[in-house]
Amino acid sequence: MNLSHQQLLELIPQQAPFRFVDEITEVDDLTIRGSYRFKESEDFYRGHFPGHPVTPGVILLESMCQVGVVAHGIYLLAKEESPEEARLWTTMFADAQVEFLKPVYPGERITIRGERIFWRRRKLRSKVEMFAADGKLVAQAT
Repeated sequence: MNLSHQQLLELIPQQAPFRFVDEITEVDDLTIRGSYRFKESEDFYRGHFPGHPVTPGVILLESMCQVGVVAHGIYLLAKEESPEEARLWTTMFADAQVEFLKPVYPGERITIRGERIFWRRRKLRSKVEMFAADGKLVAQAT
């Protein structure tokens, strides 16, 4: 079954305040794209360089994983099983190789693009890239 972008978003298990995906804009068997705006009110900004807040790298990686691994994995699983099965699926994160190239500040909107490297036995490996609103690469991970 193919899920709509909204159905897929609703199946992501992470919820506020720990969901870092506002929308899924495209998805197919090979790629996924989503976006998020880091709100100035996010609690982690209070202590992460007070006076000059920067989005923590671990939060950027989490956002990349929520789109490029969790949401894409749910989409691929729902094609094999059902949305109900996908809802019960527990995501286990094994490892990441990540490179951060520029900071993300409060209020910035980022776009995340994931590309499937492989999907088998319910295991997904992806190449995920994060872009700033100006199109510049912010981070990349496998």
